[in-house]
Amino acid sequence: MSQKIAFQGELGAYGHEACVTARPDYDPLPCTTFEAAIDAVRNGVADLGMIAVENSTYGRVADVHSLLPESGLHIVDETFVRVHINLLGKHEASLGDIIEAHGHPVILPQCGEFLRANGITPRTSTDNARAAREVATGDNPRIAALASELAAEIYGLKVLARHIEDHARNTTRFLIMARDPDYTRRGPSGMMTSFVFRVRNIPAALYKAMGGFATNGVNMTKLESYMVGGEFTATQFYAEIEGHPDDANVRLAMEELGYFTDHLLVMGVYPAAARRHEKVASGA
Repeated sequence: MSQKIAFQGELGAYGHEACVTARPDYDPLPCTTFEAAIDAVRNGVADLGMIAVENSTYGRVADVHSLLPESGLHIVDETFVRVHINLLGKHEASLGDIIEAHGHPVILPQCGEFLRANGITPRTSTDNARAAREVATGDNPRIAALASELAAEIYGLKVLARHIEDHARNTTRFLIMARDPDYTRRGPSGMMTSFVFRVRNIPAALYKAMGGFATNGVNMTKLESYMVGGEFTATQFYAEIEGHPDDANVRLAMEELGYFTDHLLVMGVYPAAARRHEKVASGA
């Protein structure tokens, strides 16, 4: 039986494109929400989950970082997908005909300049691929969708304008989730460790907790905070560092972090994507 990888969205979504790129030997399993994709993996319906976490133009994908720690899953890989946004319409339509373009709320700001310049009104859809499907099955040639060329192929649409994103390096990062962790691998581009923590209620706890990474020469690439349970007094931090917990300097830094936290959960240890270093080198 073939292995499956779950993603949020319909066939033709950027999550689908990420699955095809990173796990071409897996069958993609479309899910209506990120929660549904996570449940599919947790319940054994899918073997892996492809979860979008951030976009270079839009920023963090809302609610995902609060979902992952409660998922019971583990990050086993990351992948970066260059997001090319295309204006897709019916075959009888032309660019000048379009008055509305439908897309997910995350994608609309990513091509705002193009839409304004062409007098096209953005409309919200729950999913980019769904927008493409609805344009294909609808009867209004003046309505278009903002989606991938994969979606155009799947739903038989015409690419009215190609690569209309505002920023040339528009990229989305995805995390690949599994039921079981794998700490045995070592990647050719280095390793990443992701974890969440809450600091103890003592003065300068966060400052002290972070000190161990600096003194041990561990590069922290991400530190984000978000509320827990809707309470202003309960803040959890999501962090990513370069290195493996078995590395001597990472082990010492994590031990020091433990002194100043009352909750610490390693979310995953996984090879750094080669694209990560290409992005840094290019200034993207």
